[in-house]
Amino acid sequence: MEGYQRIQEKLDIKILILFILRRLPDVVDPETLATLAIADGTVGYFEYAECLSELVDSGHVEQTRPGYKITERGSRNCEIVESSLPYTVRTRLEKKLIPLAEGMRRRAMIVAEHEQDQDGVYQVHLKLSDGAGQIAELRLLCGSEEQAGKIEANVRLGAEVYYNQIMQMLLADEGNV
Repeated sequence: MEGYQRIQEKLDIKILILFILRRLPDVVDPETLATLAIADGTVGYFEYAECLSELVDSGHVEQTRPGYKITERGSRNCEIVESSLPYTVRTRLEKKLIPLAEGMRRRAMIVAEHEQDQDGVYQVHLKLSDGAGQIAELRLLCGSEEQAGKIEANVRLGAEVYYNQIMQMLLADEGNV
């Protein structure tokens, strides 16, 4: 891609991967990480995959069931060397990573899950936090797993709206509900 420098050295590819992971607050799935690393043609897929595997083996990146996250060791080392990445690559990635990181932080503040008890009754468990601590917790009985799933999905999409509506109803003067 014109205007971007191609990264060919293994060390630079490893720094790129660590640079991405260092800016994300949670585990990132393999597809997203690969897309971010190779999106603009600055890195080839096979070189990327080899470097990621080496980073896992060296303890710089931790591979978990849902994806990858940077380790403390990886973060420390990346902080020291990340300025060696081309400026155009760093700025392009930072622009892409900001909304992704914000979305990850938001998802981490919303818990919406359901379970079925031994009597076959579904219960949805909802928790909201604001980054500093938990602000709400609610358990609801549901008539079906489909209903529980719909509640979970809606809460994930509009948790802030539901929280504000509940607070308005609870704080309303009598008769104004």
